[in-house]
Amino acid sequence: MKRYAAFDPPEYRNWRADPALVRAFRRRIEQESRRAALVKALRSDQLLILYRDLLLTRLQDIGLKRWVRQGVISKAWLGVGEEAVTVGCVAALDRRRDVVIPMIRNAGASHMMGLPLEDCFTAYLATADSPSGGRDFHYGDVGRGVIQPVSHMGTSVPVAAGAALAFRNRGEDRVALTWTGDGATRTAACHEGLVFASRLAVPAIVVIQNNQVALGTRLDQHGAGRLVDVPAAHGIATFTCDGNNVLDVYAATALARERCVRGNGPAALVADTFRMGGHATHDEREARETFAPELFEHWGRRDPVGLFEAYLTDEGVPAATLAEVEADATAAVEDAAERALASRGDLPVPEHALYEGISEGGVLHGLAARLAVRGGAE
Repeated sequence: MKRYAAFDPPEYRNWRADPALVRAFRRRIEQESRRAALVKALRSDQLLILYRDLLLTRLQDIGLKRWVRQGVISKAWLGVGEEAVTVGCVAALDRRRDVVIPMIRNAGASHMMGLPLEDCFTAYLATADSPSGGRDFHYGDVGRGVIQPVSHMGTSVPVAAGAALAFRNRGEDRVALTWTGDGATRTAACHEGLVFASRLAVPAIVVIQNNQVALGTRLDQHGAGRLVDVPAAHGIATFTCDGNNVLDVYAATALARERCVRGNGPAALVADTFRMGGHATHDEREARETFAPELFEHWGRRDPVGLFEAYLTDEGVPAATLAEVEADATAAVEDAAERALASRGDLPVPEHALYEGISEGGVLHGLAARLAVRGGAE
């Protein structure tokens, strides 16, 4: 794919595929028979859709970073380097039925579930036509299977468990999938959700997206032990995958989903990856100071978009075909950003921040309203 000197991490700007890493990419998906069979079953058009979704996810982040540099928005939370964990997981779901609860770095899940690309951009602009009407830049659409994320890490796990409980109680062959970070596995909410999911044997998939840092705290500083043991401690079957190998993530998620819909309870994935930037665009320098340069170099050679592109080339996909897919993805993201900017002046009225019956009026309005209703009933 095209590299952007102004927006890409330094390790990506002159990226070239390392033949040894491309061979390792292939070996990873061939070494286990069930995963190999799942990957082999993918048609050429499905592989190109995976490639397009990786590109859309990367280009969406580049678009946001461009806006930061231009002063359109103040900062953005990006998932550069982690795209395969999002794309591989969603690709393995039944997107007509399953539900996802993304973290902010899994924004690519939203377009894969059918939300318009411009939703991400309008959410950052807080325009009246944004998904939340300007209230919040965390966005989703329950009708399309996307429960919007929240800032409190780990809380999506009990939410996913609750959604999965509803599916189980109704006898539906559906799953709820959420991502949570390595740092979030140290929170009470995460463990409470895992206990709930395990004890009630619900069809939930929890993806531990190990990007090796919690805000600005390295994995070796914020916890002890192996991440794979976290769900296992609660009796949850756990799969591991290379988080920079979209096909390995896809296959692992497909196996986890198969286990869930068969009624065998929840499953977890531990996907090892790396965040090629700061917690947000405002602290990229801090991120570079947090880790040794060698670590950025190590993961920089493992760009998930570049490695998959190299794999497709080895599979015989013509360069012209890949270029056509990239041109289509680039045009789609640029068009989405332009449509979002066109509504930049359409801001909601301040009163729209209030929720009817909850936050309108004085600080005790909600209590007064409930008392009035109770009094009327009596």
